[in-house]
Amino acid sequence: MATIERDHCVLNHVLSHIIIAVIFLLSLKITASPTTEAQVLVKWKNSLLYTPLLNSWSPSNIHNLCSSWDAIVCDKTTNTTVSRIYLSGLNLSGTLHGLDFASLPNVTHLDLNDNNFIGSIPPQIGSLSKLTFLDFGSNNFSGTVPYEIGHLRELEYLSFYDNSFNGAIPYQVISLPKVWYLDFGGNYFASPPHWSDYSCMPSLTYLDLSYNSFTPEFPTFTMKCHNLSFLDLSLNYFNGTIPESLYTNLAELQYLNLSRCGMEGPLSSNLSKLSNLKELRMGDNNFTGPIPMEIGFIAGLQILDLHNISARGKIPSSLGNNLAGPLPFSLSNLTKLSELGLSYNPISGQLSASLISNWTELTSLQLQQNWLTGKVPPEIGLLKKIEYLCSSGNEFSGPIPKEIGSMREMINLDFSGNHFSGPISREIGNLKSQQYFDVSSNNLEGELPNSIAQLTALEYFFMFSNNLSGSITRDFWKYNPNLSTVYLSNNFSGLLPPDLCSGMMLSILAVNNNSFSGIFPMSFRNCSTLTTIRLDGNHFSGNITETLGVYPSLGFLDLRSNEFTGNIPHRFFRLANLTFLDLSNNNLSGSIPNDCETFNAISLEILNLSHNNLAGIIPQCLGTLPSLTVLDLQMNNLYGTLPGSFSKVMMALFTTLKPARNNAGLRNHASTLAPSLSPLPTHLQNISNFRYEPPKIFT
Repeated sequence: MATIERDHCVLNHVLSHIIIAVIFLLSLKITASPTTEAQVLVKWKNSLLYTPLLNSWSPSNIHNLCSSWDAIVCDKTTNTTVSRIYLSGLNLSGTLHGLDFASLPNVTHLDLNDNNFIGSIPPQIGSLSKLTFLDFGSNNFSGTVPYEIGHLRELEYLSFYDNSFNGAIPYQVISLPKVWYLDFGGNYFASPPHWSDYSCMPSLTYLDLSYNSFTPEFPTFTMKCHNLSFLDLSLNYFNGTIPESLYTNLAELQYLNLSRCGMEGPLSSNLSKLSNLKELRMGDNNFTGPIPMEIGFIAGLQILDLHNISARGKIPSSLGNNLAGPLPFSLSNLTKLSELGLSYNPISGQLSASLISNWTELTSLQLQQNWLTGKVPPEIGLLKKIEYLCSSGNEFSGPIPKEIGSMREMINLDFSGNHFSGPISREIGNLKSQQYFDVSSNNLEGELPNSIAQLTALEYFFMFSNNLSGSITRDFWKYNPNLSTVYLSNNFSGLLPPDLCSGMMLSILAVNNNSFSGIFPMSFRNCSTLTTIRLDGNHFSGNITETLGVYPSLGFLDLRSNEFTGNIPHRFFRLANLTFLDLSNNNLSGSIPNDCETFNAISLEILNLSHNNLAGIIPQCLGTLPSLTVLDLQMNNLYGTLPGSFSKVMMALFTTLKPARNNAGLRNHASTLAPSLSPLPTHLQNISNFRYEPPKIFT
């Protein structure tokens, strides 16, 4: 009897809760009027920090919700209740905690993408039972995702991309039956205790979990998503091999990205079972062994990326793909390839003509930092759609094929760090779209063809460390107005082109270690955008003040070993960004600038004025340069004491100051100084880290 009474009590309790819930839902339906919804939205708007684009959301306009409110769409049938809210890209700031979701029961679309919202998502969002589209991407939301989102059973599109969410994704979310698009990439989501607790959305075709903190187990629930056409798990912290079931269960995949997510082992021959793939990205993992020939059987493949993304320097042996051996001939079957990235691997062998002849759809070929050898075949010219051709850091030899000139769509050509020899063909002038041209560190010889001036879109030009000689056409720079970076260290001679910096875009000019001569072009004075100037190791002449203009952003100036004359311009010591100044081994005269009030070279670290004809007193102003660590004044006619504040100078080159030159009046020094060695001034003798080093040669 007691049991029956207890059950009856429990039943009454449950029924009472059901009745309350029904009454609550009915009340929502009753209060879901345009006026109520407008009041809810105005209240939320007033809680936000930046709303100038929502001026129509105002109390004075509250009765025109469906007719004149921006970003609001009402139900098409009745035109009396809000169904869609589009606030994407309005630069809104604030939280969602002031928004009464329960008072918006008919909303089907809520788009807050690309704003500045912060804070967590209130669990009340689960009351939007008709919601089909939810996009909170590209904001600053944080905290965990509320499991109540799993109540949104009509949802089809869900994006939380590029926020700061953390914790595990609730398994309730991964069971929504109608979602076909799910993007949780670019957050801090972590792996749950067991991926096996997760089922898969039966309608899911697009899944992005990239750039999170998943580790170490591969998310096995994805193997159950048989309709997936897009899967991106890149930039996570998995380890182990790729599950073989991926290849057998996800046959509909068209896009697969597993880049930089800790995968290892050999690439499986079962990759060919993903026969619908158009884009395959697996770069920067720990894969080993050869590239499986079966990849060549994925006939529709357009983008293949197996590169290493070790951006600079030597790749640690423990990091990155290690795909060795020659390129499999089966890759020639990939006639639809538009991008091929195999950089930073120990791929060897030659780039055969029969291999590349079928790649006529390529727009990008990235083979840099491998062990490829031999000549680049002339069939390379068949790649007429190519825009990016990068083969630097290999062992290619022979001439650069003149057929390169037929690749007229090319924007970026990088053949640096190989063993190419012979001249540069005049056909290079056909590359009218070329912006980046790098053939540095090869064995190229001969003269630079005049057609180089026809590269009218050129911005970056690297030719250093070759054996090129002769003069440079006068028209270079004249028709290249976008040039910003030029490196020409070779054996060039003659005059520099007169229209140097005609486009006023030049930032870096390095023509050091050539045999250029004569007066520097006057157009150079107006090149105010310069940050780096290297003229060292030539035979330039003329007055230094007349040669150089005003360069407010200049950080590096090296004019050593030329034949410049005149006085050191005062403006050099007013450049706040200048870190390196070397005027040594010229014919400069006069005194070192001593205008202390205008000294502003606060970043100057290295100052070399040695081997000139400078005279007069050593300025005390040099002691006000806070960053100075290297000072060389030797072999001039200077006198006086060094500034007492030089205790910060780590290396000062004074040990070769001869009585006849640099210490005629150095105070506290005896007249019997050794002919090639002078003692340090007394105020420098307490520097514990002071040392002498021979002059450094910067190349």
